[in-house]
This record gives sequence, structure tokens and C-alpha cells, in this order.
Amino acid sequence: MTTVERWIEVHRLAVAGLEPAIARRLEQVLAPKWLLTSRFTDAAKLARLTLTLGPDASAFYDLGWAQSATGDLRQALTSYEQAWRLYQRAGDRDNEATALSSIAFVHNRLGERRQALDYHEQALSIQRDRGNRKGEAATLNNIGGVYNDLGDSRRALEHWERALLIQREIGDRRGEAAALNNIGGIHDNLGDPRRAQEYFEQALSIQREIGDPAGEAAILNNLGTHRFRDGDLIAAGEMFGQVLMIARDIGHRLTEMTANSNLAVVLASGGRLSEAVEFQRRAVALAEQVSRPDLDRLRALLTQIEQAARARAEEAPS
Repeated sequence: MTTVERWIEVHRLAVAGLEPAIARRLEQVLAPKWLLTSRFTDAAKLARLTLTLGPDASAFYDLGWAQSATGDLRQALTSYEQAWRLYQRAGDRDNEATALSSIAFVHNRLGERRQALDYHEQALSIQRDRGNRKGEAATLNNIGGVYNDLGDSRRALEHWERALLIQREIGDRRGEAAALNNIGGIHDNLGDPRRAQEYFEQALSIQREIGDPAGEAAILNNLGTHRFRDGDLIAAGEMFGQVLMIARDIGHRLTEMTANSNLAVVLASGGRLSEAVEFQRRAVALAEQVSRPDLDRLRALLTQIEQAARARAEEAPS
């Protein structure tokens, strides 16, 4: 039996024996390790078992992380908010800021940009007051994401570059990879594919080095988009296919949804309309499960591809 297996068994016995202190301590050790390696289902199960012994900020936070990663955004918001209130009540300012930033991140994924910025700014104020450089960089990175979603590329890039500077100073490799990926995306959108490729490849190298499948999938997705814009449908399809495999393996439904839709677009662009319809149907089904704000856009794309496929079938000689 490995050390981790022993810890899992001790946690099970602690829950069964109504020993909350032991169960909570083990949850705090195990769940973050699993979350950082994309074992979201395992982390959620451990957090839920711990919470059967009563409210616990760390367990609520870890559960929110797992729910957010697998697309249960409203549930994630509820879990993060419970963690935030408990951290606030305990006077734990560092973790209060982390919870605020996570609440903001979920609001942004739900399309609620202004609420996201408000929560991020609250988190950033606490992190700067506490001298929490790692937290500050993570929040700057997230604020950049909100501005990017609002269409403000200049402010997004400013925040991501500030985050990258801090992350390199403190040796935060995971955060550095996220910032590099985001900066690459901005350069790709601004029409500088060479610089975009450089940033993406740096980010991908780091994610593979630290063993973060979810992060690797995010970068492969951007690389696939980059290849698609260059007109290289084969390379784009290969990268989106890798994203899909990773997403299914780790249970990341939002990424799986995105990969299916991206593959549908690549296939449709290559004239493979029947296959494209199937992938887009899967994307829509996943979007319905996780209550995505862009569901209407995905449905409209499905209708467009289906119409093209029907037109192709009608033109075919009988």
C-alpha cells in the first residue's frame, strides 16, 4: 500500500469514526494534489466525504474547484461562497482573497463580467495588503482574462504581462505557463502568429514538465486555433483531437465541449459535414449539461452545419 493509499484509508476511517480534525487535515493534503493533477472526481468525492462531518472552508473550496473544472458552475459558485464566508469569519485573509478570486473566475465563465471584475478587485486589494505575490499574480492573470472577454486586448495584455513578471520573479511555473498561454492568444488575435507560436510553445513545455493535463489541454486548444487560422486543417484537427482525449480522461466537460465544437468547425471547413454535425451535436449536449452562456451560439452553429450537410445531400446525384 502506497503512502497516498494509506492516507485515503485513514481518511475513510476518520469519517466513519466521526473524527473531523483528522479527516479535514487529510483532505487538505490530498485534495489540492489531486486538483493540480486534474483528478477532479477524486478531489470532489474526498471533499464531500469530509463535509459530512460539518462545514469546513478548505473542503468547500476544493469542492468548488472540482465543480468549476468539470463544468458545474452554479454549484461551484455556491461552494466557493461558503468557503469565502468561513475564511472571512476565521479572519484568514489570504484564503479569503483566494476564494474571492475563485468566485470572480466562475462569474466570468458564466458571462457575468462586471461581477467578476468586482470580486477580483476585492481579492487583489487583500493580496497586495498582505504582500501575497503569488496570489496577486494569479488574480492579475484572471483580471486579464475578463478584459479579454470584454474585448479590451490592451488592458488584458497589460495585466498578463504584469502577472508574468511576478510569476517569473517568484518561480511560479504553473502561473507562468498560464500567463504565457494567454499572451500567446492575444498576439494570435492581433495578427502576430510568430510571436503567438513562441509563447504557446513555452507554455506547453512548462505544462508538460509539471504534469498538468488541464493546463496542457488549454494550450493545445490555443495552438489548434492558431493552426486553423493559418489554414492548416490537419494540424488543427490533430491538436483539437488531443484536447478532446485529455478532456475526456480528466472529466473536464467544458474543455470537452470546446474541443468537440472546434473539431466540428475544422471538419466542416474540410468538407466533412456529416462528421462535423456529430461533433457539434456533442458540443451542444455538453453545453446544455453545464449551462453555458454561449449555448445559443453553439446551437446556431449546429443549425448552420446541418443545413450545409442537407444541401450537400440534396445536390448529390441519385
